[in-house]
Amino acid sequence: MELPVIDLEPYLDIVSGKYCGDEVLNPQLKTACSEVSRTLKETGALLVKDPRCSAQDNDRFIDMMEKYFEQPDEFKRLQERPHLHYQVGVTPEGIEVPRSLVDGEMQNKLRSLPKESQPLTPSGPDPKWRYMWRVGPRPSTTRFQELNSEPVIPEGFLEWKETMDSWGSKMISAIEAVAEMAAIGFGLPKDAFTALMKNGPHLLAPTGSNLERHGKEGTVFAGYHYDLNFLTIHGRSRFPGLSIWLRNGKKVEVKVPVGCLLIQTGKQIEWLTAGDCIAGMHEVVVTNRTLESIKAASQENRSLWRVSSTLFSHIASDAVLKPLGHFAQSPLADKYPPICAGEFVEQELSVINLKGNRGEL
Repeated sequence: MELPVIDLEPYLDIVSGKYCGDEVLNPQLKTACSEVSRTLKETGALLVKDPRCSAQDNDRFIDMMEKYFEQPDEFKRLQERPHLHYQVGVTPEGIEVPRSLVDGEMQNKLRSLPKESQPLTPSGPDPKWRYMWRVGPRPSTTRFQELNSEPVIPEGFLEWKETMDSWGSKMISAIEAVAEMAAIGFGLPKDAFTALMKNGPHLLAPTGSNLERHGKEGTVFAGYHYDLNFLTIHGRSRFPGLSIWLRNGKKVEVKVPVGCLLIQTGKQIEWLTAGDCIAGMHEVVVTNRTLESIKAASQENRSLWRVSSTLFSHIASDAVLKPLGHFAQSPLADKYPPICAGEFVEQELSVINLKGNRGEL
């Protein structure tokens, strides 16, 4: 199955007033908004093209992160902040534990899947590094100060802040456009989601996986999990390996075209839509396609670090998560009682004993 690619440019032109003085959507754009909401509901994932996020931007970001992850472990650990629960700076490999290892309910769910759609079982914590970088403004006052800590900059990377802020802000802009289109498609006010995202603890959280050390087929870099945030967005990785599960339980390996961005649904949008749109399950594993990319990279003397340009967009920590608009009348609404977003994040993370604003579980 090929995920549809939504071109955001026509929508952006309308809302910016480029072609008219108002934001009246023509039937074609209304159809596009409906396709966004339908695809997120049915697959938990969406491919988009945003003229503000170029392939060159993605390459620049990945080039820098490859250079960083290739540094000695001793250097990288200087950016480690365990006392802040790894919510900023670097998280070494072997720290993040996939929820499928500790959640009995999730284990029962994955065992019920057809054999051909079952995820691979990780043997322990994920063998990947991650860097957490805050994106966008934070609230001046908040009950959840730990979720809004200051960033960490590695020494010697003069381009670090500008590169991280630039790519992060561009991906947030793409998320906001998709969130508006999804809201329209769901029959909600255009700003139903984006108003709640304002000053959210958004995190640019690229992962680095050493394929020279962990490049064996079947190696699980990110075990079967969902993301606890609102929407997650990725630029195209230079090494494939991401698979998602559709709502019907079918497993699909994702192929992201050059110049496109992948968006996945998280637990917060599930809460806001009373389960009409559910958090998408996914995993990252070394596959045969990964091995082919490793071979090509080796022949071309390119980096063998698999970098994902992942960004977790969040509902603001002090905002209340609850079914919005007509979703409040859903028969399933009682499963999603009102809860402060910051409390929700902390509760989700307590399952894996990792407090702080992490995106994936």
